Amino acid sequence: MKSLVTGGSGFVGRTLVGHLEEMGDDVTALDRSLDGIDLTDRNATLEAIGGIQPEVIYHLAAQAHVPAAWSDPIHTFRCNVEGTLNVVDAARATGVQRVVFASSADIYGAVDQRDLPISEATVPRPNNPYAASKLAAEAVVQQSFHGHGLDVVTLRAFNQFGPGQSPGFVSAGFAHQIAAAERSGASYIEVGRLDVRRDFSDVRDVARAFRLAALSGQPGAVYNVASGVDRAIEQIAHGLAEISTAQVQFVQNPELVRDVDTPIVRGDASALSAATQWSPQIPFEATLRDVLEDARTRITP
Repeated sequence: MKSLVTGGSGFVGRTLVGHLEEMGDDVTALDRSLDGIDLTDRNATLEAIGGIQPEVIYHLAAQAHVPAAWSDPIHTFRCNVEGTLNVVDAARATGVQRVVFASSADIYGAVDQRDLPISEATVPRPNNPYAASKLAAEAVVQQSFHGHGLDVVTLRAFNQFGPGQSPGFVSAGFAHQIAAAERSGASYIEVGRLDVRRDFSDVRDVARAFRLAALSGQPGAVYNVASGVDRAIEQIAHGLAEISTAQVQFVQNPELVRDVDTPIVRGDASALSAATQWSPQIPFEATLRDVLEDARTRITP
């Protein structure tokens, strides 16, 4: 299968490219940091996709950092909505067989605990600019399906973690600080709220979901990608600390506490499982070990 991954140098993108190559696919990664192509440039996007002629596009490119979305929502909307419009229009113009769009479970916003787990039927209530931009991009993708007949599948992934993630995200940030403490002897690390609960999946499991959706997802369908288990952020922090040689305490930094934060998130991926036979395979504890080991390799001696 000839595949194109936009955002191919990002956390999920790199993992997906590796997985596709392992499965024998012919893969091209497209990313501004790799080739300078800006997906908000309509002509450049059309030229790039037309030159590659993929059968499947995995559209992962996005401005995905929530704090950055708060500080510059216009840039976030341009990247995530306008960029998506240009990709799906180029896909339609060049005869791409399927587009798998990476949305986000962030679109659901604050869901009452009585309504958990979150299914695809849950009404979206985005509560930050990134989430709003992803919901708008979903509308663009669905319009391409209903209005033009483009074969699209949308995946709403819940929290992802694993080796290779930027320290700007919670689990990698904890691991980076703990790995640094192993070298320096530091006695504390800074954290935000530890009581909020999230549904975490290993990024390698998420990469498998993308390929399976490309192969078996129903045209126009929207699927959650979730473990079905909610875990407190505290479980990640203490889990990493327990397998570390460092002796650290956790100190809350008010600057790391979000203005708007959903107390608990748990997803339902039964629709994806029914359509593709996908299920999470990598144990939570194994991911923690891999995340900490990855952080250790990034610490400068």
